[in-house]
Amino acid sequence: MFETVREDLRTTLDEIRAAGLHKPERVIGTPQNAAVAVTAGGTPGEVLNFCANNYLGLADHPEVVTAAKDALDRWGYGMASVRFICGTQEVHKELEARLSAFLGQEDTILYSSCFDANGGVFETLLGAEDAVISDALNHASIIDGIRLSKAKRFRYANRDMAELETRLKEATEGGARRKLIVTDGVFSMDGYVAPLAEICDLAERYDAMVMVDDSHAVGFVGPGGRGTPELHGVMDRVDIITGTLGKALGGASGGYVAARAEIVELLRQRSRPYLFSNSLAPVIAAASLNVLDLLESAGDLRERLAANTALFRTKMTEAGFEILPGDHAIAPVMIGDAAEAGRMAELLLERGVYVIGFSYPVVPMGAARIRVQLSAAHSTADVERAVAAFTDARAALAAEKA
Repeated sequence: MFETVREDLRTTLDEIRAAGLHKPERVIGTPQNAAVAVTAGGTPGEVLNFCANNYLGLADHPEVVTAAKDALDRWGYGMASVRFICGTQEVHKELEARLSAFLGQEDTILYSSCFDANGGVFETLLGAEDAVISDALNHASIIDGIRLSKAKRFRYANRDMAELETRLKEATEGGARRKLIVTDGVFSMDGYVAPLAEICDLAERYDAMVMVDDSHAVGFVGPGGRGTPELHGVMDRVDIITGTLGKALGGASGGYVAARAEIVELLRQRSRPYLFSNSLAPVIAAASLNVLDLLESAGDLRERLAANTALFRTKMTEAGFEILPGDHAIAPVMIGDAAEAGRMAELLLERGVYVIGFSYPVVPMGAARIRVQLSAAHSTADVERAVAAFTDARAALAAEKA
């Protein structure tokens, strides 16, 4: 039986490769930083990394590494348990309290990832008599989480407030008991920022709750790095914030839900990814506490990231590349064709710049791109070198097609 299945799977894989949608994995032989050494899956050697979520450059920060080493001695390696059995240490509760204070929420619950956090919210809070209204470009984890719930599902076009209001009216007229608007704070494939002030206005008008996945914002967006709710001045108007420890906050793993106290308490009692998954490794919790300490004085890192982002976007636009508008550190360079995006990434790697071509199903068909992500760890020279590499790779790609 399996030989037939094997042949079917091979056919599917061949079709993925033929369409230029295959996603190879490159192997890195160094810590994550602005420059890394590729040991497999590309031209070996040191290259500039412009595709990491390492926005503040903290993934290998000496203080974070030291905190992790100290935590291993004090707390051990893993808990071998879920939280409600024997998997809760003081360090977990301390991190939850610190995140709550940092994000301006009443309580926080930790998960093994933000994917799990988003997967555990909707089924717990919403039933068949409720409604969830979701932005069309929300992250896959939100989409999957909504599918697990029995709530009525409504979708509105990306950041389209008129359509959001229409969906809220439909949910209200349909007799929804609870209504939950959910949006990414920053949309990961585009770098667009959600209009949270307008969303909160509509939520209050239609008696709805607001949930924001702020994974690509917490740590560096907003005056104090508290994310898009701080940026838009609505920290006290957002009911649920989900996020990750795996991007700007050190880049390891782990996620959280920061929310009203009653929401968090119910999640502790009924959220399946929380109840049935091992506790977050204590070394990550302890290192994340150190990251939060660093964020209190990270204004220079946020300023450097903003400067690098502005420089790259300006130089690339001047060079004739199409970059989606905005000022976020996610700077998508639009290519269109999936195979061309993949080949462009290969040519850039040969020129010492590590980026990835994104294509369907990660982005819409025909909207392939290279998602460049800037970091505070990059120097001005790094950014200028990347722009030069893009220009050279574009010429090489044109020559290949001629």
